[in-house]
Amino acid sequence: MIREVGGIATWSLSSSKSGYGVEQLRDNCMDTYWQSDGPQPHLVNISFTRKITVKVVCIYVDYTLDESYTPYKISIRAGNSYTDLQEIEQIEMDKPTGWVVISLKDGNEAPIRACHIQIAVLGNHQNGRDTHLRQVKIYSPANNGPISGIDDILNEFSTLGMMQHSSLR
Repeated sequence: MIREVGGIATWSLSSSKSGYGVEQLRDNCMDTYWQSDGPQPHLVNISFTRKITVKVVCIYVDYTLDESYTPYKISIRAGNSYTDLQEIEQIEMDKPTGWVVISLKDGNEAPIRACHIQIAVLGNHQNGRDTHLRQVKIYSPANNGPISGIDDILNEFSTLGMMQHSSLR
């Protein structure tokens, strides 16, 4: 069992056209997209406050709509920060339409653990300059990592007595 953990991350982009940024990349709508606006590689940076287990990265692309804006080659990198990223997976896609599922595994075939994930678009179809990614989802095992059981933990602090101590003055 897996769960989407992108909502607990901080997202940033190497560049974007106005109105085509992180909000569109994460809005669960296949009709919107992030559009880069600068030199390749185009980067999507996903940062967590602590190490998290990441099993799968899913990217929604549509060659039939985006043609030369559609990524051809993507690199997934992981590390503890921007400075120590290592490539985990590199894929090439031939006119993809729909969800591209990329499993992330370490040398022991286990899901990776990292504070930072980077998606790098290294090339587009038809030698396109800018890129479109319509959606990105990050999945973690539901029974592993820092977010498992978070709902149970939060429920413990929902009583009136505990809520009065939930903020600093």
